[in-house]
Amino acid sequence: MLPEWLLNIPASTLFTLVISFIISLATTLLNRKLINKEQFMKWQEEINRWEAMMKRAKRTGDRKLLAKAKRQEPRIMQLRSRMMTQQMKGGAITFVPLLLVWQFLIGSFRDVPVAYLPGLNGPLVMPFFIWYIICSFFVSTIVSRILGVSPSMGLGEK
Repeated sequence: MLPEWLLNIPASTLFTLVISFIISLATTLLNRKLINKEQFMKWQEEINRWEAMMKRAKRTGDRKLLAKAKRQEPRIMQLRSRMMTQQMKGGAITFVPLLLVWQFLIGSFRDVPVAYLPGLNGPLVMPFFIWYIICSFFVSTIVSRILGVSPSMGLGEK
């Protein structure tokens, strides 16, 4: 288990922040390594063009354009599937290790408050899981800006 001092605020608050940073950095770097960014961006551009064509066809009522878009729909579905597969590579690799880390951390912190947030009727007690989610959103935004990638995928230059 974790040392006693790490289960007390502010050490537990900072520890959770550091853990969320390490996990966010590791998953972002892994995604950048595993995903062919150039191919991914080409697929995304093709899908965006198709979506614009489909929207224009529906808006204008152009039957020929709509038929053309419908003929391309299977290819677009295939590209979306490939993109999803690319995005899931990192998740498949990190799933089991992160699950083990989570089991350990949740078991260690159980009902121990790790942070307090100011509230109207006094401080709000934050358990590990909730505080980790808050830290993760914050940290993933910072990591993605530092690395110049899209926070949703871990790739895509900004």
